[in-house]
Amino acid sequence: MTTVGHLRNELLATFRRNPQIGFSTASLNRALKLTSAEDFKVMVQALTGMENDDLIHQDDNQRYMLGGKPQSMQGVFHGNEKGFGFVAIEDQDNDMFIAPPNTKFAMDGDTVEVTVVHQARPGDTRGPEGAITKVVERKNTRLVGEYAPLSDAEHSRTGFIGTVTSHEKKLARYPIFIKDNGTVPERGDMIMAEITEFPNADRPNSMVGLIVQNLGNKNAPGVDIMSLVLANDIYVDYPDDAMAQANAIPDHVTTEDRLGRRDITDQPVVTIDGDDSKDFDDAVVAWKLPNGNYHLGVHIADVSYYVTEGSPLDKETYKRGTSTYLVDRVIPMLPFRLSNGICSLNPNEDRLAMSCDMEIDGEGRVVSHEIYQSVIRSHGRLTYNKVNQVLDGDPDATAEYGDLVPMLKLMANLHKILYKMRHGRGAIDFEENEAQIIVDDQGHPTDIVLRERGVSERMIESFMLQANETVAEHYNRMHVPFLYRVHETPDEDRIKDFVDFLATFGLQVPIKKGQQVTPKMLQNVNTEVAGTPEEMMVNVKMLRSLKQARYSDEPLGHFGIAAKYYCHFTSPIRRYPDLVVHRLIRTYAIEGTGDNVQTKWAEKLPDIAAQASTRERHSVDAERAVDDLKKAEFMADKVGEEFDAVVSGVAGFGMFVALPNTVEGLVHITRMTDDYYGFLESQMALIGERTHHIYRIGQPVRVKLEAVDVEQRQVDFSLVPTEDTPTTDLVVPKQPRRQPRRDDHKAGAPKPGDQGKRHNAKRPTGHAKPFRNTIGSQVKGHATRGGNKGNRH
Repeated sequence: MTTVGHLRNELLATFRRNPQIGFSTASLNRALKLTSAEDFKVMVQALTGMENDDLIHQDDNQRYMLGGKPQSMQGVFHGNEKGFGFVAIEDQDNDMFIAPPNTKFAMDGDTVEVTVVHQARPGDTRGPEGAITKVVERKNTRLVGEYAPLSDAEHSRTGFIGTVTSHEKKLARYPIFIKDNGTVPERGDMIMAEITEFPNADRPNSMVGLIVQNLGNKNAPGVDIMSLVLANDIYVDYPDDAMAQANAIPDHVTTEDRLGRRDITDQPVVTIDGDDSKDFDDAVVAWKLPNGNYHLGVHIADVSYYVTEGSPLDKETYKRGTSTYLVDRVIPMLPFRLSNGICSLNPNEDRLAMSCDMEIDGEGRVVSHEIYQSVIRSHGRLTYNKVNQVLDGDPDATAEYGDLVPMLKLMANLHKILYKMRHGRGAIDFEENEAQIIVDDQGHPTDIVLRERGVSERMIESFMLQANETVAEHYNRMHVPFLYRVHETPDEDRIKDFVDFLATFGLQVPIKKGQQVTPKMLQNVNTEVAGTPEEMMVNVKMLRSLKQARYSDEPLGHFGIAAKYYCHFTSPIRRYPDLVVHRLIRTYAIEGTGDNVQTKWAEKLPDIAAQASTRERHSVDAERAVDDLKKAEFMADKVGEEFDAVVSGVAGFGMFVALPNTVEGLVHITRMTDDYYGFLESQMALIGERTHHIYRIGQPVRVKLEAVDVEQRQVDFSLVPTEDTPTTDLVVPKQPRRQPRRDDHKAGAPKPGDQGKRHNAKRPTGHAKPFRNTIGSQVKGHATRGGNKGNRH
């Protein structure tokens, strides 16, 4: 008789020869050539023992596979309109492919639990395959979409009045059937619907919901933008109790407000902002001290004095987290009465402030500082353009700013010192063009212009960075709970991948095994490639190796600017974390740092940090979606025209190109008709098999606009043949045959509207994203409009 031990060894050998295959008991019986019922019984006993010992497990089809029961992991599902998707898991480079039968009715953006079904095979860059076991949290409990009424017969049969279908392809596959709640829209109206029933086994391809808001016909002015705003969970209207609180706040500084504050209204502080700025939350002043050092005063509007903890207004600002800057409007965190009124450092009006005075030596070191509550008065509403003209010696601007000119020149010198100090310690300076989309009264784009940052913009950024660092270090040294802005050191594996990538260009980064990368090392790489054809490509690869900036109650440092301590102190009108930092400063100054105070904030700050980070991402997504919408609309009447462009991203399905005006679009691989192109990931390049033409990031190309889908925010180009296309001796290795359902070419390609979110739902893991969207999201954080200071880190 066959023993359990003997069969166990034979079974284990069978599984190890076929690690990716699941076996039924019948197939194992045949494989082991068992002939008796008794042997079959012994085999089942052996399988049970092996399963208990975590040597094998059963998959969803009750087949036995090698390895213990898969551990459940949590991540974010990124869906495709064809039904499959990918799960992005934090700190894992390769996303997990999810086939249509294994999505568990998850929708794009949902947080899910997932287990591995198949590990990645050697040579397959697509990562493992998994199955979703549980939807942990729905991203969308409300969706915005286009309304279509049902016929009377369908209404009578189903009880629904119509359907709402999202314009987002990844969500459009799940139309929402609308229950009658007394609101009957017109066909073509854009509707916000509350989802009451998500896709499930009984209703796999649709949802059920109620109408919450009718935005108006999709073609009406402004409805397109508002649809995207609400679709990205941006809050527009304020609740009545929050507005009542805001309206009750005096429009001037009272005698009571001044108690306990230092009056520095005699200091010649000034605001320096963009021409079109309406709210001013930071003012600066500088002078030379007798010992040769510089006095720099950074004075920030004290929003926390008016937005009291736990009040209706505080709850609303916490929920919003940040202001959102769109092409034709701002959706503010605070009501305009505060943001443009009592909290705005308007010229020649007394205002409450949080002040950070710093004494800075000739090397850029802060040798002493003081943080205190103050009353200030702005002595001038200056603009970046005029200050730049003053610094360039323009006589008209110099005459206009008069007595302030010497201070402005002194500030410019101080900025040079601070920049040299930051650069010396390794701060990585990523520059990017920021486009301003000009729209008419109807919201139609008429032009796209690039904003260039001059000395004045960089100067104010230097001052805000220094204040943020000084405040963060001050409270860290007090050993009290605090809210930090952090950008953590990159993972070792990602840096190794980056170093290997550089080696293909003959570039060396002196990082020994086990040694932690420093900002200075990466800064040296930037310096070495500056002005070379490889510069843009290396920058993209470097940025993809870095983590995303976020908020934290732990002082984890800011890698990108090479700062050990960093916080957001300088923009409380626009960002809730800055407001909280001010609240902490006031609390520790008035209530002290006793155990009760510290315990309270130690418990609150982790949730505040998580909420602020989440809301920042929502705002960035909304801003980018609106930008891409208006850029697509701007290009809609230019189909057939040719443009100079630069390759901004490369993937297996084609390449992204960027025009000088920052409009980005896709050259799909099916439009590259002169050859069959393969993707060489190690070089981030597409290479022709016959012509050996090579296309890589940063390469100039000539393109023709083929199609524009404004609703989908999608711009498609084709290549215009040129005689100077570079060639290469590199060869794309043959790839293992892939499952058709995972084929990115058949799945379709990402559209510009998806840029900055995640392309993995429509591309293999590891492909390059367009350059402009990587910078803000990974290193600098929430980059808002209008030259807002301190927001870019």
